[in-house]
Amino acid sequence: MHVPVWFWFALVVLISWGVVGLLQKLSTNHLSAEWALLWLAVGFFILEPWLYPGRVIFAYSFRSLGWAFLGGILNALGAWALLAAMKRGGKASIVAPFTALYPVVVVFSAPIVLHESITARQTVGVVCALAAVVLLSTESSDTSPH
Repeated sequence: MHVPVWFWFALVVLISWGVVGLLQKLSTNHLSAEWALLWLAVGFFILEPWLYPGRVIFAYSFRSLGWAFLGGILNALGAWALLAAMKRGGKASIVAPFTALYPVVVVFSAPIVLHESITARQTVGVVCALAAVVLLSTESSDTSPH
């Protein structure tokens, strides 16, 4: 069975962001969301030279750089809001899965913005993901172990 290359990158995302959810909660136990976001940015800057060695940033079109810059701004805003949610008492086991539903926004906007089609199976997957978030994000008042 041939595994496509994109799968391995997606697996790195799954593992990295899974661990990040824990690290973000641990950091916001001691830092403000703003300081945690700053250190997140430092991590990006440290990793960047190894990801893109020898590349010149302005070799790309202004339009492409504009989309990437806007994506970076929204990514930073989302990261800050995630850290702020954890800092203000959100449980990592609830906040991280809830915020990990951001692809639902893509699923619903891709047909309009990117003219991509969504299959019935993918629609069912989105409904299941939404149901999972409802189940994951419901906190019970019972704190006794079962």
